[in-house]
Amino acid sequence: MQRWTRLGIIAGGGQLPLKLAQTCKAAGKPYFVIRLKGYADDSLAGFDGEECGIAELGKTIRLLKQESCDAIVMAGLVPRPNFSVLKPDWRGAALLPKALSAARKGDGAILNVLVDTFEAEGFLVIGAEEVAEDLLAPSGHLGSVQPTVKDKSDMRKAADVIRALGPFDIGQGAIVRNGFVLAIEAAEGTDQMLRRCANLPEDMKGYEPDETQERRGVLLKRPKPGQELRVDLPTIGVETIRGAAAAGLAGIAIEADAALIMDRQSLITLADREGLFVYGFNESDLQS
Repeated sequence: MQRWTRLGIIAGGGQLPLKLAQTCKAAGKPYFVIRLKGYADDSLAGFDGEECGIAELGKTIRLLKQESCDAIVMAGLVPRPNFSVLKPDWRGAALLPKALSAARKGDGAILNVLVDTFEAEGFLVIGAEEVAEDLLAPSGHLGSVQPTVKDKSDMRKAADVIRALGPFDIGQGAIVRNGFVLAIEAAEGTDQMLRRCANLPEDMKGYEPDETQERRGVLLKRPKPGQELRVDLPTIGVETIRGAAAAGLAGIAIEADAALIMDRQSLITLADREGLFVYGFNESDLQS
């Protein structure tokens, strides 16, 4: 049920902010887009909104209140900035020491500071899935390919890796083949992690002796333990499928009701064509 009257979309890079703006416009839901300068896609310029620098927090809050926004959603890619070259306004400058302190703990801590700041200003902070419900990952397999028993074993190992690394606020993804950890997502993001995995020497790719080099291995994405689930949910799209295929993986596992799927039908079509599974797992799938 909608709990807001006008939504402020704070837009970073990628297609997610565009999807949210399109959803609001099509449904006649009032919205206003804050396009983060240097990050937001150019296509957002055609929607009601204004551009702000990433450190112009005062301007952002003023615009959102001026436009009668009572809720916000933070969506899109924003790589960690070089704090030394930021040009904050007075409100951004006041928050900078707290943001710098949080940055030492990880990106999740920075997002928590931002959430707390917007809530203190009276905004309701909501998740992208509350705006576009069709983005949320369902349970079970999508498309025609299903994970095997060995694939599910790799899923469990990858899920355990992410859970164990949670206190270090590292990434939301891990790649496991035959129980061998090939890659862990760090600052580079999922697409670069997949490229790194694809470029591993053959003797480092975790194939068992005498195993034919058919598709094996799983990319698993799930929220980090303790993560603020209203921001930065794990997201996959068509490019994720392409990257997993290039890395020789058998498929992708994402946590049901805790991950987003962009352009779902195109993703399923491509996954089927490449012979990859896409699977929404629950806690019951992680029990050995």
